[in-house]
Amino acid sequence: MWLNKEHTDNIAIKAYRTTLLHSCPNHIVIDNLFNAAKLDDVLSILKQPNQWQTQQHTYSALYVDSDQWQQALDNQRFVQRDIWQRKAHTPSNDTAHAFLSFLRDDIFMSFLSRIFNIELTDINVADPIINTNYFRLSRADFVRQHADDSPGRQVCMLLYLNKAWQPDAGGELAFKGCDNNPIRITPRYNRCVLFDPSSKGSEHWVEALNKEHSQRYRYNVTSWYWSE
Repeated sequence: MWLNKEHTDNIAIKAYRTTLLHSCPNHIVIDNLFNAAKLDDVLSILKQPNQWQTQQHTYSALYVDSDQWQQALDNQRFVQRDIWQRKAHTPSNDTAHAFLSFLRDDIFMSFLSRIFNIELTDINVADPIINTNYFRLSRADFVRQHADDSPGRQVCMLLYLNKAWQPDAGGELAFKGCDNNPIRITPRYNRCVLFDPSSKGSEHWVEALNKEHSQRYRYNVTSWYWSE
């Protein structure tokens, strides 16, 4: 089982809903939601260096090539990070692929649907696979302020896979929040952040990694979900 049952019962769901409705942006943070031993297996695969590729976005175009990136002004560049490359054929014992599949499974999407009180489905999503993947950031990378409120997108999920993350390492997820009160969330191991991308204050960015920790990566899973 990927999910820890104590975080998925009716009492937990009720508490999540309350927190969601009374936060700005509408978000919740759940620690230890997933089976830690299984996530350890995932992380061991992610630390292999040969399956990552640089990804770059500008505010005017996503997935730009190197020429477009060089031509863009610095203030138009908002994402530079590495994205994990899925293999053409998924080995049956590859835990990293299995976890990505679970995050789009009916079990997990039903769990999210209960929290957000909306029916999430991939029935009208052209390519669900590309909406769930692993990412990593180095000291040189960045995710600047942006919104994830694409039409029909109801839920964004972030899960962090950073063991023994130090308080001075940087890399916090930062929400714009309300009333000039940004919210910063440390990317500690097995910490899941769920939020409504259309809610007030949900614009967000990632704080840069501090130079004292320039030799390490910040790992996370990002997954987006839609309703009909």
